[in-house]
Amino acid sequence: MAATSGETPATQPGQGGSRARQDHHHHHHHNRGWLGDRGLVVALAINLGLTVVQVVGGIVAGSLALVADALHNLSDAGSLGIAYAARRIGRRAADDRMTFGYARAEIVAALVNFTTLILLGAYLAYEAVLRLLDPQPVAGWTVIGVAGVALAVDTATALLTLRQARHSMNVRAAFLHNLTDALASVAVILGGGLVLAFGWHWVDPVLTLAIAGYVLGHGVSAIGGAIRILMLGAPEDMEPREVIAAMAAEPGVLDVHHVHLWRFDERRVFLEAHLVLAEDARAAETKGRIRQRLRRDFGVWHVTLETEAAGETCQETGGVAA
Repeated sequence: MAATSGETPATQPGQGGSRARQDHHHHHHHNRGWLGDRGLVVALAINLGLTVVQVVGGIVAGSLALVADALHNLSDAGSLGIAYAARRIGRRAADDRMTFGYARAEIVAALVNFTTLILLGAYLAYEAVLRLLDPQPVAGWTVIGVAGVALAVDTATALLTLRQARHSMNVRAAFLHNLTDALASVAVILGGGLVLAFGWHWVDPVLTLAIAGYVLGHGVSAIGGAIRILMLGAPEDMEPREVIAAMAAEPGVLDVHHVHLWRFDERRVFLEAHLVLAEDARAAETKGRIRQRLRRDFGVWHVTLETEAAGETCQETGGVAA
């Protein structure tokens, strides 16, 4: 059996730029990460302060929606804390214990935050049903005042995390916490206005139910991506059979098997496979052509290929075959 070969993105030829340009890129990425961390810390601090204000206001006003919004806001603070910790851990280099590095800490954090979002939605729905069965008076002006402050803070927090949320599932989970909380504050203000105008105290738990449904919807729809990555699933935008067919179409390749294709994190796709080569095929050249094709056509940069001779029995099982 021929030797195994593997590549990582850091060692790929043709990845662009001189050493100086790469150093500049790495320096810029480091600074952007530091700025993102600072934004998370600021957002965490103001969310903790807001939570205290909302809890006091909700108790004074007798508003379940406001207390529910406070609990949701507390979960926002927790999600921001988790996201910050995961970003710090994720930048640690690989070591003897974690040979792939710590980048997946951000995916684990996203899974935790999406899970708490779902649990929170279920709890809010439960509390809202209880309040519908036993309506309580609500002080409309207090609700509107506190929820107005919450809306301003939640909007500011969402803006602080928006840029990083576009590139990180981890921060995106925290961003969704804050976005849903901002919308919840809008609903609470609306409810306070209806109480003042018409005395409809039942609006408070109804709006809480709406908030719960919105939170549940976002949590359930977003958690699948984190689970897929942690379960080593193939990229959702890539068809493994097409990748295998492209590899098998290269001259000199008789068979492709034991194929594993998975998204390591949000940015990197890994592949490993066994190739059965014809006797006259040159292993190094064939593997080189396959790597180039996988990069060009599918964006797979970390490739490990093992070659076998025709008629040789492969001792390994699992993976996908051509």
